[in-house]
Amino acid sequence: MTHDGTSAVPATHETTISPVTRDDERAVVALWEAAGLTRPWNDPAADLRSALETPTSTVLGARLHGGALLDGTLPDGTLPDGAVPDGAVPDSALPDSTLVGTVMVGYDGHRGWVYYLAVDEAQRGTGLGRALMVAAEAWLVSQGAPKVQLMVRTTNTAVLGFYAALGYTDQSCVVLGRRTD
Repeated sequence: MTHDGTSAVPATHETTISPVTRDDERAVVALWEAAGLTRPWNDPAADLRSALETPTSTVLGARLHGGALLDGTLPDGTLPDGAVPDGAVPDSALPDSTLVGTVMVGYDGHRGWVYYLAVDEAQRGTGLGRALMVAAEAWLVSQGAPKVQLMVRTTNTAVLGFYAALGYTDQSCVVLGRRTD
């Protein structure tokens, strides 16, 4: 258990999960593009910056390290608010750190939302997607979210089994949208 009562984020001996920074923009966008999550009408870099600048959202990143662990930190290398504990080394500062997964989270005051769950193709099937979802849920709970929701494109049916295994169910609703820009 972490100091706020949430479960520790599962991570392998080589992987840590913590908030990304603007310095990670290129790596994050490249991962989202490789995972097929971007669309021509959305600027992924702008989405990332907006999430990082808004106090009720963030993007968590999974980093693969050359076997390094973050001594003296939580398994995700940070406190729930993204701060690095005194004396700890932020995982983004560790040598040989490679971004291998992300998840964007946001709390609108009513529901927690998950976006941009991406795992590097070489890391799929290792439990990293599950670890990112556990971290996302813990972050949303720490913000007060009573429920977590996500949207899956109708063309991405392959991930439905993954989410079902995590306990997510169809909410029997239709999402409508309208561009305002």
